[in-house]
Amino acid sequence: MPFRNIIRELREKRGTVGNISRKGREGKHVNRPGKSHIAPELSSPPSSSMTDQHSRWANLPPELLLDIIQRVEASETSWPARRVVVACASVCKSWRDITKEVVKTPEQCGCLTFPISVKQPGPRDTPIQCFIKRDMATSTYRLYLGLSPALSGDMSKLLSAAKKIRRATRTEFVISLVADDFSRSSNTYIGKLRSNFLGTKFMVFDRQFPHDSSAQSNCKSQQRIHSKQVPATAAAANYNVGTIYYELNVLRTRGPRRMRCSMHSIPISAIQEGGTAPTPVEFANCFDEHLSTMSDSKGKKLAVYFSPTSSPKPLESPHSIRDPLILKNKSPRWHEQLQCWCLNFKGRVTVASVKNFQLVAAVEPHQDVSVAEQDKVMLQFGKIGKDIFTMDYRYPPLCLSSLCNLLDQL
Repeated sequence: MPFRNIIRELREKRGTVGNISRKGREGKHVNRPGKSHIAPELSSPPSSSMTDQHSRWANLPPELLLDIIQRVEASETSWPARRVVVACASVCKSWRDITKEVVKTPEQCGCLTFPISVKQPGPRDTPIQCFIKRDMATSTYRLYLGLSPALSGDMSKLLSAAKKIRRATRTEFVISLVADDFSRSSNTYIGKLRSNFLGTKFMVFDRQFPHDSSAQSNCKSQQRIHSKQVPATAAAANYNVGTIYYELNVLRTRGPRRMRCSMHSIPISAIQEGGTAPTPVEFANCFDEHLSTMSDSKGKKLAVYFSPTSSPKPLESPHSIRDPLILKNKSPRWHEQLQCWCLNFKGRVTVASVKNFQLVAAVEPHQDVSVAEQDKVMLQFGKIGKDIFTMDYRYPPLCLSSLCNLLDQL
């Protein structure tokens, strides 16, 4: 039996169980003033045959299940076909655990599979190619996986979305995993980008602690220390994981502004020989768990104070790296015949713009980084049409940090 048929059959069985439970709830009515309410009824348990069929899938031999998922993962390497791999992880716990073992990170396989992939380093060899759609009417920006809208069409995979919010003294971009919910209290909120008044400095904030065992233990210790209850509507905390600097062009000289990006959560050793970048394997909602496990107490104080109408104060990373990775924009060359600044985007950019750029590592001589690594373009951005832009990134930048580096240009 083809593997796609297996997955389709699993979905049908799960849908049948859901329909049975929904039908069981459609029964009793309770009358209230001005409202007609359907009261939930104890749903009849699914038939023994349905339970046996579902348990047969859940109790497959681990060796057989591993072989099935490995073949499915190897056969579906691009979206939307790769959603079958995600469907395997949603069958049950045993399927999910084995699928997480089989699916590699973008750095290892070059594929984006689960939502956590947007917070993992890109591949080392070939960049991940994406494009951005800008909606000026709603001030939203959507990041898709694919070469371009013309080539991908409806088959594009939405990776994340951002909404621009103008304030009196600054501009913020709220980043979410979905395109219709930008609430900071939502589970889909992953971070934000905030500018200063002049627009020369942008700070990148992440919802969770940077990936590190010490940070996880620090989070658990905070659960035991702090015990003041906060409102359920409080927004998520923000941790500073990067800063983008622009040189103020006072003399109005020609060419793009000089840009430097400090990646606080990625060390310079990540691009040295044998180095690795921090790679989270799941969304660490330890801060949310910290809030949910608090008890009433008046003798303790939180490190972050919340109010229902204001955002929490951004926090510094609990383990800021002493020698972080710093990126700078690659200097373009002036083309006399074309009378413009030129960079080699390898066909990914078709519209000339002063905002098109490429980022490379800014390395000091004592940091022992090879010349090849210094010349490698880690992130590039360019315009291909009205409100359409391309974004390509590779190791070690993350999809999230790459998007933040671009939003200030849009």
